[in-house]
Amino acid sequence: MRKNDCLAMLLAGGQGSRLEALTKHIAKPAVSFGGKYRIIDFALSNCANSGIDTVGVLTQYRPLVLNSYIGTGAYWDLDVTGGGVSILPPYATEAGGEWYKGTADAVFQNLDYINMNNPNYVLILSGDQLYRMDYADMLKTHLENNADLTVSVMEVPIEEASRFGIMTVDEEDRIVKFTEKPKNPDSTLASMGIYIFTKDVLERALREDNANPESSHDFGKDVIPKLLAEGKRLFCHRFEGYWRDVGTVASYYDTSMELLEEEPEFNLYEPGAPIMSNADFRPPHFVGENGSIEKCLVGNGSVVLGQVKHSILSVDSYVGEGAEVIDSILLPGAKVEAGAKIYRTIMSENACVKAGVKLGDENDAKAIILIGDNEIVERG
Repeated sequence: MRKNDCLAMLLAGGQGSRLEALTKHIAKPAVSFGGKYRIIDFALSNCANSGIDTVGVLTQYRPLVLNSYIGTGAYWDLDVTGGGVSILPPYATEAGGEWYKGTADAVFQNLDYINMNNPNYVLILSGDQLYRMDYADMLKTHLENNADLTVSVMEVPIEEASRFGIMTVDEEDRIVKFTEKPKNPDSTLASMGIYIFTKDVLERALREDNANPESSHDFGKDVIPKLLAEGKRLFCHRFEGYWRDVGTVASYYDTSMELLEEEPEFNLYEPGAPIMSNADFRPPHFVGENGSIEKCLVGNGSVVLGQVKHSILSVDSYVGEGAEVIDSILLPGAKVEAGAKIYRTIMSENACVKAGVKLGDENDAKAIILIGDNEIVERG
């Protein structure tokens, strides 16, 4: 297969409003996760590990942090000549400029980028999911089926199927019906929102969708049902690994805390398919004479002078003398000053809990305290 034969379009413009203060100033894919990562690291790392070296990142909401973070793509080995990462924001044309109307419209507005690279196949990804996947396996499924479109799916419990787009398939895994969030699902194969299109099929479908004033310009709601109705060759690729969409504060917290288990379901340390980050340039973390860390993930550049238990400290976090951080998540630059005590708290980037403040109740296993970016919590 020739270089750039499969190009990735990474949808990374989502606001993620259900994450509340975590996405007040940055897009959901830019939210810090797991101490040294941002959520978009997972999709970018999957591309690099799968041999896909041409990636268009479609940004929109609050893109500054994301643009700066990705840079040239060097931290993910995606700064290759004739490929690499390209940031693709909405832009003005002779007809004016406006935000992307939907997932399909976002890709439609960047058809020139796709055609410039001239791939045979286009991989559509979301930048806000946590998983490890070899896209080469999915492309193999697409080629073996001579498919027009391949949709990555995973089995979900029947009682949860109504939350997803559900694929009904025949004995060859060819899709015969697609139902968006069905009340009475007849299948448990849920779409992951990961697609591989044969390029010519994608371009025609997007042009027709753009010309339809009744369309919401969404892959799941509009493009896929239309291709199915036309009798195109749509197939499933079954995925059996770890996959999470951390769309709420509670799911973000729970998924983060899962990383602290002795044998977490998602292994950040798997050597064969590493998750890469641009945080590697920061110095090692420092633990002071009276500092202690117990069952934690600690990002580069962090300083721990107090006690930290079962928590995640992101890059450049700070815990002062006599402070206690328990069951909590500190995002980059968050600071807990001397003598402060926090429990089940998520501190957004550069937030500060001042000296002597106590937040949360160590006996309350349900409540989660969320502090926004740059917010300062003082006594009283």
